[in-house]
Amino acid sequence: MNDFRLYFEIGFRHIADLRGVDHILFVMALCLRYQFADWRKILILITAFTIGHSITLALSVFNIVQYSVKWIEFLIPVTILITAISNVFVKKFVFKSKFPAIYFFALFFGLVHGLGFSSYLKSLLGTDHNVIWQLLAFNIGLEAGQLAIVLCVLLISFIFIQILKCNRREYILYFSGGIFAIALQMALERMPF
Repeated sequence: MNDFRLYFEIGFRHIADLRGVDHILFVMALCLRYQFADWRKILILITAFTIGHSITLALSVFNIVQYSVKWIEFLIPVTILITAISNVFVKKFVFKSKFPAIYFFALFFGLVHGLGFSSYLKSLLGTDHNVIWQLLAFNIGLEAGQLAIVLCVLLISFIFIQILKCNRREYILYFSGGIFAIALQMALERMPF
């Protein structure tokens, strides 16, 4: 049980650590369009992302998938850029579709982010043969960390939109623009060619 707690905490800290700002920016860009009333949609969205990165994390840890770390480090900010750009196209805030395209983006981009997590996790696991329990704990910790980030984003959105009475669309465009600028700089710095 101590191993589970240890890997849970490592997963939580890994996603919520300010040194891993790329993951925080992605979750922020993903959730900017939503408010507290949309909590079910956000939970599905974040879970789709977690499922995506859990799949590639497991495939990589078990050496089923091989990849170029340079390309993954480049593709992570590209996923942030695309997600930030997608926020520009949100004009109405009525999300009626059961499975909007953003869910599939989250799942697909989770695959990329999972490969980014995997080199870190592989270095922690070493040659331990009991990795399934640690992998599960790490992923649950990541999910909890992501939900903490989502809660912060929703709280900031509430303050700006409900209390300070900022225009919701302008708020989303402003923050998405900031996220886009940071992600663009990261992508340019990490170009693998």
